[in-house]
Amino acid sequence: MPLIKSSSYTERPFYLFNPHLETIVPSALRRVKIPPYIRERITTPDDDFLDLDWLQGGHDQLVILSHGLEGDTSRPYIQGMAKAFAQNGWDVLAWNCRTCSGELNRAQRMYHHGVSDDLDAVVQYALKENYKKLVLVGFSMGGSITLKYLGTHGKQLPEVLSRAIVFSVPCDLGGSARALSEKGNAFYRKRFLRKLGKKIKAKANQMPGLIDCEGYEKIEHFPEFDGRFTAPLHGFKDADDFYQQASANRYIPAIRVPTLIVNAKNDPMLPESCYPVELARDHPFVYLEVPEKGGHVGFSLAGQSMNWAERRALEFASAPAVPEQQ
Repeated sequence: MPLIKSSSYTERPFYLFNPHLETIVPSALRRVKIPPYIRERITTPDDDFLDLDWLQGGHDQLVILSHGLEGDTSRPYIQGMAKAFAQNGWDVLAWNCRTCSGELNRAQRMYHHGVSDDLDAVVQYALKENYKKLVLVGFSMGGSITLKYLGTHGKQLPEVLSRAIVFSVPCDLGGSARALSEKGNAFYRKRFLRKLGKKIKAKANQMPGLIDCEGYEKIEHFPEFDGRFTAPLHGFKDADDFYQQASANRYIPAIRVPTLIVNAKNDPMLPESCYPVELARDHPFVYLEVPEKGGHVGFSLAGQSMNWAERRALEFASAPAVPEQQ
């Protein structure tokens, strides 16, 4: 019965008194000091590239971090998690999705919530280092990618992969896209679409005839964006087909590695369908934790350098055994 009945995240800072502040302030204002990443570029099976950022200290255990939509390895939530693990006996590998490392990718595709083949390429590459223990941590879209990877591989995962922890995951991608259309979420929606638009236009210039960006500025909601760009670029029939195929809820039943899903109850981007209570209720491997507060990839702690998500991930990753109930 891996439904975690009470979360240990109980007190948000008093000045973050609504979910939007909980979401925006850590993203905009948090500063994390870490050693410089060591960047490495690997070639994907389709002759594209992925940029990997390492923090290595000669440890025998590795955490792989996956960022969110239009994020990268420089985001505070990635660097904070990297620092927390690096200071507690782990090597860290944070990877950038295609187009997210500062350079446009080469292939006739980009990235999206269901592109788990790239995470698989990163994992397979990391296995060459002969780590004894491997843990995955994903945020938002990175959480979706992580859950799909775990579910599609089922029992065929590497033996050293022992745990996974994901935060603020749009488990029902279509539901989350529709939630972003709500008036209160206009800030996030417009920001995402503006940043994605720059990459879509760059891809159109790189490969003339591949996509038509005319009138992009008129796109106001994600179903239109995904129907016009994400779906045709990545082999989906339309936006609904993309949402169905990429949604993490579809893959959770097949997960066979202890996995913690943490979605704050007040997350402004997640509707009720993004909290897989029934899927987790009798699942032997998937744990669902729903703190009352936290926002989207927030989970701040007042006056502390490490946030609650980092503490929780370390706790779950390092436990000698995952109990049936927590």
